[in-house]
This record gives sequence, structure tokens and C-alpha cells, in this order.
Amino acid sequence: MTFWSGKKVLITGHTGFKGSWLCLWLQKLGAEVIGYALEAPTVPNLFKVAGVQENMTSIVADVRNKERLFNVIKTYKPEIIFHLAAQPLVRKSYANPVETFETNIMGTVNLLEAIRFSESVKVVVNITSDKCYDNKEWSWGYREIDAMGGYDPYSCSKGCSELITNSFRKSYFNEKNIQLASVRAGNVIGGGDWAEDRLVPDIIKYLIKSESVSIRNPFAIRPWQHVLEPLNGYMMLAETMWQNGEKYSEAWNFGPDDDHVITVGELTDKLTKLWKGNLEIKKDNRKQPHEATLLKLDCSKAKLRLGWHPKLNLEDTLIWTVNWYKEFVANRNAMKEVTLKQIEAYERLRRN
Repeated sequence: MTFWSGKKVLITGHTGFKGSWLCLWLQKLGAEVIGYALEAPTVPNLFKVAGVQENMTSIVADVRNKERLFNVIKTYKPEIIFHLAAQPLVRKSYANPVETFETNIMGTVNLLEAIRFSESVKVVVNITSDKCYDNKEWSWGYREIDAMGGYDPYSCSKGCSELITNSFRKSYFNEKNIQLASVRAGNVIGGGDWAEDRLVPDIIKYLIKSESVSIRNPFAIRPWQHVLEPLNGYMMLAETMWQNGEKYSEAWNFGPDDDHVITVGELTDKLTKLWKGNLEIKKDNRKQPHEATLLKLDCSKAKLRLGWHPKLNLEDTLIWTVNWYKEFVANRNAMKEVTLKQIEAYERLRRN
């Protein structure tokens, strides 16, 4: 019997890319999963093609709806909560700053306020972003004690979510013995992501159609990691907080090792070669809103205190990603099995 067997787990944002992977993994481990989110934002989407909804309670609702959140937590009495619901796209945040701030800031406030009055919740993990940091584009990784910031509305909203988390922890949750942590991960990739205006989904779409793809900034440097790597960290952290209390209720980075830090152009080239397809790469020379060119995380804390370590090298990260999409093209009805097989393969790596 695993730690997760029988645990009541609420996941906000469960219809999204990371949320769907997390739901499937926790279902596999025997958790009773409740999801709270808007409908999946793309067609296709992992939530539907992998049949994520088949073994869970799925509630379609908005985190900006405070009364609904209160009622869901009161009704279902979750013990552990992963908060992933967000407007997750930098460029969309430029076009819709109010929606971004309402969702990412007040959505967090609404959830934490509902938890404040809960008698069931014991552990909360708020998933923010590596972009929460005041990015000075230096060559070393940001540590959890570095300053919050955010140039664009999305990054700013995630920095605010971090500050809100810290405030609720100190003002309310410590005295109620509710363990609350925030987690920051970088550029997460993997099968089942079809988000608009995101690099890997864009590349895959054009590889499938054998069309050319426009790259905004081929020289931008990013830390790439498979989606299962940070999810493993989130789950390890939640279990540790459950067992060891407030010593772990703080901020945590979960990012890849330095050999995963490559340019957008290099990633595009590697994916194209793995796909064995034709992809003409064009530079998008249109005027673009500001995006960071360099951002790295220092994950020493998670490695030393949690014993968390990335398990996939960059080559395997890209192979797993490409193989998932190839399976989707070949037989989209088999994607639940394909996704669970990758989770099982990762679990074997984790045990070794």
C-alpha cells in the first residue's frame, strides 16, 4: 500500500497538461482524486484523449468563483490539495492582463481562504513558476530565497501568488497546522501538451503536417524537463509535509540539471531529428513583447533536503516526448495506456 492509497486529493487545474498527468499518476497510486477546473482549453487535450475523467470526480468551475470553491472543499473534504489552476501563458498575459491577474492572484486567494475554514485539509502545494523571480538574466540559478519579481503580467502574477502563499502560511496556516508550500518549475515538456503559442506543441503540430515553423527567439536559453520530473517533486514534497510538518512548508525549486539548459533553436533541431521529419525553421521577425532570454533554477535545496533528483537525461526527455506524440498520430484511442506506461517507466527509474 502506498502513501497515496485512499488519500482524498483535490487538484485545481486538473484539465490542463500538468494537471492531467498528475491526476492519472495519483489515480494509479490509489488516491481519491477530485478535480476543479475550467474545460480543457484546447482540442485535442490530454484530459480527454487519455480518459483522465474516468476514475475521478471532475468539477467544471472557475477559481475566481469563491463560493463554489468553498462548497467543493466543504463537500468533498480533501486532505491534500495541489493548486495548478492558472492562466499559464506569458504572451496571453500581455493580451489579457486582467484575466491573468484575476485568475492567478485572486484564484490563489480564493482557494487559500476556503482552505482556512476547512477542517479536512492538511497539506497544500501551490504550483507557481520559475518566472516568479526578479529575473536579472544572470548565468547562475535562482534560489528560493531570491527576490520575487515579474516583467510581464504572467510572471508578475506568479510572484504575487508566492507572496500571498507566504502571507497565508504565516498569518493563518501555521497556527491551524495546515502545511502550505509553493513550488517553482521551469519549461516543462512531454506528451499531451497542445497549448497555444508554446514551443514544443507548435513544433509537433508542424512536424505532423510537415510544414514550416516560425521561431521567435532561437537563441533564448531555457531549462527543459519532462513533466514527470517536477510532478515527482510535488508529490514527494506533499508526502514529506504530511509526515514531518512545517519544516518543509516553504518554497521549493524543481528544475533540470545544467545539461538540460539549451537554446530554443537547439531544442527545435533535436526534436526534428528525433521525429525524422522535415521542418523548415523560420525566424519570426515581427515585433514581439518582452520575454526573458535566460532563466535557470538552483535546485540544491530539493536535492539535499528531499532527496529529489531528475531521473531523465535530456535525450530521454525528448525521446519520451516525441514517442508520445507519434503514438497519438498512430492510434489516439490508446493514449491512456501509453501515458500510464510512461508513468510506470518513470516509477522504475525512481526506484533505482
